[in-house]
Amino acid sequence: MTSPAGPPATGGRDEGRQPLRLLAVTACPTGIAHTYMAAEKLAQAAASRGIEMKVETQGSIGAENVLDDNDVRHADGVIVAADKDVDLSRFVGKRVLTVGVAEGIHHPEQLIERVRSAPVHRADGAGDGPVASAAGGGGERGAVYKALMNGVSYMIPFVVVGGLLIAVSLALGGHATAKGYVIPEGTFWAHVNAVGGIGFQLMIPILSGYIAYAIGDRPALVPGMIGGWIANTGALYDSEAGAGFIGAIVTGFLAGYLVLWIKKVRVPRFVQPIMPIIVIPIVATTALGLFFIYVIGKPISWVFEHLTSWLGGMTGTSAVLLGAILGLMIAFDMGGPVNKTAFLFGAGLIASGNQTVMGMCAAAIPVMPLGQGLATLVRRRLYTEQERETGLAALFMGCFGISEGAIPFAAARPAQVIPANMLGGAVAGAVAGLAGVEDAVPHGGPIVALLGAVSGVPMFFVAVAIGTVVTALTTVTLVDVSGRRGRTEDPGAGARGAGAVVPGQAGQELSPVGAAAVEASAVQGPVARGAAAGVQAAGESVPEVLSGHLTERTVRVALGASEKEAAIREMAELLAASGRVADVTELVATALRREEQGTTGLGEEIAIPHAKTDAVTAPVVGFARSAEGVEWGSLDGTKARLIFMIAVPEAAAGDEHLRILALLSRKVMDTGFRERLLAAPDERAVLEVLAEVG
Repeated sequence: MTSPAGPPATGGRDEGRQPLRLLAVTACPTGIAHTYMAAEKLAQAAASRGIEMKVETQGSIGAENVLDDNDVRHADGVIVAADKDVDLSRFVGKRVLTVGVAEGIHHPEQLIERVRSAPVHRADGAGDGPVASAAGGGGERGAVYKALMNGVSYMIPFVVVGGLLIAVSLALGGHATAKGYVIPEGTFWAHVNAVGGIGFQLMIPILSGYIAYAIGDRPALVPGMIGGWIANTGALYDSEAGAGFIGAIVTGFLAGYLVLWIKKVRVPRFVQPIMPIIVIPIVATTALGLFFIYVIGKPISWVFEHLTSWLGGMTGTSAVLLGAILGLMIAFDMGGPVNKTAFLFGAGLIASGNQTVMGMCAAAIPVMPLGQGLATLVRRRLYTEQERETGLAALFMGCFGISEGAIPFAAARPAQVIPANMLGGAVAGAVAGLAGVEDAVPHGGPIVALLGAVSGVPMFFVAVAIGTVVTALTTVTLVDVSGRRGRTEDPGAGARGAGAVVPGQAGQELSPVGAAAVEASAVQGPVARGAAAGVQAAGESVPEVLSGHLTERTVRVALGASEKEAAIREMAELLAASGRVADVTELVATALRREEQGTTGLGEEIAIPHAKTDAVTAPVVGFARSAEGVEWGSLDGTKARLIFMIAVPEAAAGDEHLRILALLSRKVMDTGFRERLLAAPDERAVLEVLAEVG
């Protein structure tokens, strides 16, 4: 397939008669600062060479300066500087160079030279030339984690909606029977329950599908989703329980990499247009589905059968040991074959008059969602805002015995969450076994006790509470430890760990800022501010910066802190001078959580930490300079000397937040602007320079 009328895809433009025309797309995972920095750098490098370039930015506020068909038709090449998925199908027939966003920031001139010999993008996603590599673009581990988180992020709404609807319908429309909590058919609550059940049915295919999508793009979506559905439908491979979310993760990665492999197969040109929409999805879906049913599904069925037999031989053993084993199994895969084996074993013994085994299971069932929900409350800074919201929903689901509420956490951090879940489940099961708790219905969670299906209610709640606390504390400990090992953007902070208490900087001397005039202003800052206030009182106008969000009160010409965490605290206290900060501690915690998602050190001696939190009552921006610089984990290795901090309330976390970030990110790329900021002798002079931002 070739591009529409225009210059040949493989040939360059005659630069003697017509300038080279290039396009670019920039995007970073958060879609904020680095997106706009790369765009600005590429545009500047192109302009300095007399090259026409249009840059599309795919930020959190949406795509801006979008490339249209006419732009693509007349382009000689496309540079994609992105750390997230970018749709390349519109660039078929054009030379496309794909690199990480950091390359766009630090080596724009090299990219402009490299794109002239980049491979031509084809309809199947391959190129006619050598593959363009992105130096520093990240390894396989990063790609795997990115794909996993893509699936988890799309799955979470299905878990929350499905789980909450099921919980509400059980609470308001169900009643305990020997077959569990039953909602009369045809009633309003039965229909609510059915809607929630659909959400739960879809969450596993969604997880699998969007893992595959992140790896193999749109052709991988269908095999990923169908593969996830097969994994969760045990009847297809003679198992009483499906493979659950673990099976979905397996099918997601298998589908994604299978599609990537198929894309590399050389096919006749007339077949290429139908490859992504017909051939690849059909071949990948069929191969993956049959592979799971005939190869992977058989071991799952075998595990289910032999675990059931093994548990049957343990009925005469110690109640504590049996309870611990059942709790481990219940907590392992939350709906998978191991979980279902333990649950059905306990449920089957109810009819024979042994209700103690189900009591052990009932105590372990709610521990995972309750424990993960509690963890998000105990150590909020370890979790994103979305995870904290999911944690609240998990707490609610746990009360109704819906263990699937913990699946998003287990899928995102399996190495930390699954062991913590299993430990808490084992403790809860063991305590319930020791106390002889009984459950007359095949269901779990506090709801069974409140509705009178449990004997030994006080010890049942003790077992659940202890298991929940063990899960929560183990989770935050493991997440914290893994965070310390993984943090590289701030060596000093890395030694303290994600959960460390932020030290204060009381008594620390202020450092001079370069020139003698700036050094004087560092010592006489308060005097300068007082003089400026007097001038303002006399009627002289003060420059308005960023719609008044940044004022002289939130400017400091000499930052005292020498480490990132301390710098963020000092900046938060500076913002508090505006009167718009209701809780400095929470503002600091929110900004640090944002740093854990990825450094806000932009390079060029700049950092823009930011926070969306109701710890502030209105948008506020602060600025400070550091003479020695603060290690911020910047992409280019430079220490941050020019530090902006942005804080907005949740209600204003949309366009206003992103507008401020975009304005700052673009302006600080101007070398002259940075030099003027460093040379400004006092707060008033700094404000006059910052007024150029808008």
